[in-house]
Amino acid sequence: MSDVKTKTTLRVERSGALALVQDAGRLGVRHLGVTQGGAADWVSLGWANWLLGNAHDAPGLEITMGGGLLLKVEQAGTLALCGSDLAATLDGEALAPGQAFEVASGQQLKFERPVAGLRAYLAFPGGLDVAPVLGSAASTVRDGLGGLDGEGRALTSGDVLTAASNELSLRELPVSAQAWQQLLTPREGEALELPLVVGAQIAEFSGDSLYRAFNSEWAVDGRADRMGVRLTGPRLEREGAGMVSEGIPLGAVQVPADGQPIILLNDRQTIGGYPRLGALTPLACAQLGQCVPGTRVRLAAVTPGQARRDHLEVLAGWQS
Repeated sequence: MSDVKTKTTLRVERSGALALVQDAGRLGVRHLGVTQGGAADWVSLGWANWLLGNAHDAPGLEITMGGGLLLKVEQAGTLALCGSDLAATLDGEALAPGQAFEVASGQQLKFERPVAGLRAYLAFPGGLDVAPVLGSAASTVRDGLGGLDGEGRALTSGDVLTAASNELSLRELPVSAQAWQQLLTPREGEALELPLVVGAQIAEFSGDSLYRAFNSEWAVDGRADRMGVRLTGPRLEREGAGMVSEGIPLGAVQVPADGQPIILLNDRQTIGGYPRLGALTPLACAQLGQCVPGTRVRLAAVTPGQARRDHLEVLAGWQS
């Protein structure tokens, strides 16, 4: 086995807006009050890993908005970039997402600002060399778990990122992955359609509210983070009585008293007591994780069977 010094290594020169170590998330621990975490756009992380021959859930770097994140190459190697366009450059040369690329010692990798989408994913050979906490390397800042030092914090200047392996199997994105890159942001003048599986409380909303929910455009509010995204639009009203708090799945569409839906994402709380229209599919959650404030979206009801088929189709693509 080659010495660890031969593995691709980057140093954080400037931390940017928000950069987190993420993988598929911390699953099977919500009964302990621990949230899921993991990549907001898990599909883009999976394709970035696939480009290098990694497991799709290997830990990589989630870069939100860019914000001037500056990484200096300390040990040459190969990286892969997928997800949104954050005006990335390598020594000043534009670097488009959706490709693997070589880096040489001393080069600088910079992420400036969102051009299309919100989050980019940087993959390393074998994933990042990070010790798992409760079965995952995912950084959850609110819980203080995961990441480089196990405390869930965002990257800061001086942090060192090292690949877990010096072996890789380079690939080019297939058509299905290229199509996903195009889905990350809606076409100009069009609203992004978000598939939703309806939930147990759907019948407790008024008929008018249900019509508005699925036949109106919503806007992604500025109050959005990895915990959840608020939508603004017509007011929804529930006719049922109060409810007991219950477990919250990924993508749950809660409707609080103001009638404006909140879609709960990776860093959500584990239980909640607001009524729910249902839950976005995992694919829709990944798309929503790329939506900048002001993005127009529409909710579209789908069957659990269709949601499952769409999900399995993505997973099957990573087996090729």
